[in-house]
Amino acid sequence: MTIPKEITTRQRAKLLPRMQAVIAEKNYLSQEDMVEIAEDLRVPIAEVYGTASFFSFIETEKELGKYVIRICKTIICDMRRKNEIIETLEHCLNIKLGETTKDKEFSLLTTNCLGWCHKGPAMLINDDVFTELTPEKVRNIIKDYKTKK
Repeated sequence: MTIPKEITTRQRAKLLPRMQAVIAEKNYLSQEDMVEIAEDLRVPIAEVYGTASFFSFIETEKELGKYVIRICKTIICDMRRKNEIIETLEHCLNIKLGETTKDKEFSLLTTNCLGWCHKGPAMLINDDVFTELTPEKVRNIIKDYKTKK
C-alpha cells in the first residue's frame, strides 16, 4: 500500500471517530485495529498509534470491561481519601487497580485529573461522573451498576 506523504485534514478528521467506533464496540483498540484504520484512511500507522497513545482514555493493551471505572489520581483526591475509595471499589468488585472482573463487566483504573477537584474524590464510570465519594456512596453506585446487567 502506498501512503501519501501528506495527511490531509479530511483524513485526520476521520481518524479519531474511527478509533472511537472500534472502542465503542470492543472497549479497546488492538494493534490489528490500528493497522486496519491506517490502511482504510490511507494514513501512516505511526499517525494512528500516535493518536491512540496520546489520549489516556484509549486502551491499546487489553480489552476493558463493559463499565470502565476511572479514579482521579491527583494530589487533591489523595488528600480527600481517594485510597479509601479505591479500597472500597477493590472490595466491591473483587479486583485490584488495573484489573477487569472475570465476567468482563468492570475495569478499575486510575487517570489524570477529571476536572472535578473541587468535589473530590471523583470517579468516572464510562461517561458518568461521580463526585464527593464516600465508601457508602461507592458501594451504592456499584450496586446500581451491577443491577443493570
